[in-house]
Amino acid sequence: MSGQQRELDPRGQSDTRLTAGVFDVLKSPGHLLIDGEFVPAASGRVFDVVNPANERVIATVAEADVEDVDRAVKAARRAFDDATWGRMPPAERGRVMWRLADLIEQHAEDFAQLDSLDNGKPVAAARAGDVPIAVGVFRYYAGWATKITGETNTLSWPGDWLAYTRREAVGVVAQIIPWNFPLVSAAWKLAPALATGNTVVLKTAEQTPLSAILLSRLILEAGFPRGVVNILSGFGEKAGAAMAAHAGVDKISFTGSTSVGRTILRAAADNLKKVTLELGGKSPVLVFDDADLDLTIPGVAQAIFSNQGEVCTAGSRLYIHERVFDRVVEGVAEIADKLKLGDGLNEDTQMGPLVSNEQLQRVASYVDVGRKEGAEVVAGGKRVGDIGYFMAPTVFANATSGMRIVREEIFGPVVCAMPFKKEDVDAVISEANDTPYGLAASVWSRDVSMAHKVAHRLRAGSVWINCHTVIDPAQTFGGFKQSGWGRELGEEALRSYTEVKAITAQL
Repeated sequence: MSGQQRELDPRGQSDTRLTAGVFDVLKSPGHLLIDGEFVPAASGRVFDVVNPANERVIATVAEADVEDVDRAVKAARRAFDDATWGRMPPAERGRVMWRLADLIEQHAEDFAQLDSLDNGKPVAAARAGDVPIAVGVFRYYAGWATKITGETNTLSWPGDWLAYTRREAVGVVAQIIPWNFPLVSAAWKLAPALATGNTVVLKTAEQTPLSAILLSRLILEAGFPRGVVNILSGFGEKAGAAMAAHAGVDKISFTGSTSVGRTILRAAADNLKKVTLELGGKSPVLVFDDADLDLTIPGVAQAIFSNQGEVCTAGSRLYIHERVFDRVVEGVAEIADKLKLGDGLNEDTQMGPLVSNEQLQRVASYVDVGRKEGAEVVAGGKRVGDIGYFMAPTVFANATSGMRIVREEIFGPVVCAMPFKKEDVDAVISEANDTPYGLAASVWSRDVSMAHKVAHRLRAGSVWINCHTVIDPAQTFGGFKQSGWGRELGEEALRSYTEVKAITAQL
């Protein structure tokens, strides 16, 4: 944790909850990290950062544009070509990454507060979840730096041969992260790319640039060479589009909506960049009649209401066996009604505001659509208060598969509950799979054999049994269908940041 709190924040508003480290970030110019230096945008433009809990401007940051992207890509290219990072002994590369993890851990409270201010999430959740996850990801991949291996092959070609493969870094990687988990997303992108010897240009979401400012400082303190990591703040239609189209970028990794993912893919096609896309979801949750309801009810409530429902894996389609349907719906609705909404910096807040007014309007419009479609609101269903982007956690009952609220990603605290009969297990699995998405799902049952059989039939990249959104650096993550291309985390992520070279020598 950083030092003691100051009396006033940079805008003159008293808030003794904030650390000195957070105040230091808020009052900083919010410059871009390019080639080992903090620089303003070439245009001189900046944009405001708004606290979604009170709609106040809390900072201004540099607005990167095409010229800034070009500077950052050229810096990353120089750093890659001179091999300062890529040819560094893997053990030393791992040590630098481990130092960064230690520094993040030392600034844990600063990061928790910055993501809460920026995104709205409860600071307690960021402190207990986001920061330790980010630290763990960097440490996990720091260990992998010494374990990037190829293989030897026996050839059938006449003669004596030595044939083997090497895994080599792709080169310059452009990475674009979302606003729902700012620090965690940066760690997911940076760590595997750096462990394999790539250089990086990373763009933050325009809604949540603050924690990346502190992260940039710690990257330099940890000892990364100039140009290895470049971090930009800016808007997707300018900076993001320039990154996707830039001829000097060898790979792009994007996390965000499926619609933007398609745009990224089209831009990347011009020079056939390698592409990883982690996109949207509409995750089904299947509750069987033998489920332990004391575990299941809070579990499925957390699956949709955690992080304000702004989670790509949010369990937003709730299929419940008719025998326990009423009990589960009532239990989830009771939890929804009791959740304490408030400023994320308040220690007792259980659910913060949505990230922006745009997101609030989107979620509210879907709630209106659900009512018009005939679904029953049994909890929530309205905005809370006049200041801040607060949406009551909402439970719809008796929804049907054709409704928009069931088929389209809402990305907010809205769940649609639907009953099924025990003899209709095949039908409910088919309905769960009847979606263009395939990111995640969960199964709740005491029958472990049956649960695994159902998990095998669900078309999703992650399936959890008697839990939901359990994420670990060692367990790969990604989607089927329109939920993405490629994988994050685990050993699989390393493959997407390397090229395989085959070397054959006649002896």
